[in-house]
Amino acid sequence: MQSKLVDLGKRSGFKVHPVSMGAMRFPADDGEAVRLIRKAIDAGLIYIDTSRGYGDSEEKLGKALKDGYREKVILSTKWSPWIKLIEEGDDASAQCMYRRICEQLKRLDTEYLDFYQVWNVDKPEHYELATRQGGMLDGIRRAMKEGLVRHTGFTTHDEPKNVLRYIEEAHWAEVILFTYNMLNREYKKCIDAAHAKGIGTIVMNPIGGGMFAEGSGVIKKAVEGVLGEGVSPIEAAHRYLAADENIDTIICGITKTYDIENTLANYAKGPLSQGECRGLEGVMKGLRPENAGFCTGCGYCMPCPQGIIIPEVMKLVHTGRYLDCLVSAKGPFGWLVAQPGEGRSEYPSKCIKCGKCEGKCTQRLKIMDEMAWAGANLEK
Repeated sequence: MQSKLVDLGKRSGFKVHPVSMGAMRFPADDGEAVRLIRKAIDAGLIYIDTSRGYGDSEEKLGKALKDGYREKVILSTKWSPWIKLIEEGDDASAQCMYRRICEQLKRLDTEYLDFYQVWNVDKPEHYELATRQGGMLDGIRRAMKEGLVRHTGFTTHDEPKNVLRYIEEAHWAEVILFTYNMLNREYKKCIDAAHAKGIGTIVMNPIGGGMFAEGSGVIKKAVEGVLGEGVSPIEAAHRYLAADENIDTIICGITKTYDIENTLANYAKGPLSQGECRGLEGVMKGLRPENAGFCTGCGYCMPCPQGIIIPEVMKLVHTGRYLDCLVSAKGPFGWLVAQPGEGRSEYPSKCIKCGKCEGKCTQRLKIMDEMAWAGANLEK
């Protein structure tokens, strides 16, 4: 891995390695988790991204960051009530935010947090809740005045046009965490805009949420067509991101030693050339559903009399069936069906084959067949 540290934006004053640590999927055994976390820190993964919603991740980090390890890292956690309610009555108020911060400090067994982020600003209403007077940001600011938190920012899955507005307004934000990879470049303009403002840019899902590690023949063929035989999708993904000077660091989720070693080895090979990056962008763009003659997400097929949100299911069908990444489709499907909504169902097996959706589909897709495939493969 390249040993040079880079600025985590200009606002925070921190420097980080281009690879940082994601804390969502630590090993179940505490001792094994502690050893892995310390191995990652020793290898240079000094920025750590965790959350109140990542199971017992915070407690495991609390154990790992003893014996001088706390002083070696930049520790960041996050929370929001629209992602995870901890207690009945949790809301987006400053008081509740402050209470959550104090709780998380105890879970992490630390006296202060280097960063506290508003977790997943996913629509303008949530941005307003977080930033209004008496909202979550005021709770974070109180903690900052008391020395419990040193810096702040947010993570996002909102529409890029909204995020661009937040970047203009959010003078308080020192870092932003974006989803970005060679297949999903939706936030490119946002990353560039944040970097220009001096906001630290952190990338999650660098290998497509595990998609590039599934062994998909479709993705492998696309990558090798640009970079040559033997270059894996994971290597291509890492070196593609390394070539973007507006990305400060990526989050490497660690479950085993290989995750650390492989990511660092790929970065050590150096970034792809601009020509190679453009080549990858071209073939990956061709794999996206809207460019492959598949579902464009237009929504003309809706409403479904059975309450199936067809475009969302079709997006996962594309991932699982046509990109040959079934595991990466099943994970989001589980989250999708858990979302509340009156008259809403994401279970494609409820399709009664009425054919109304197919009659309105602009792509003339066999939606009923795709629902049958999704019911048989995603619901298991």
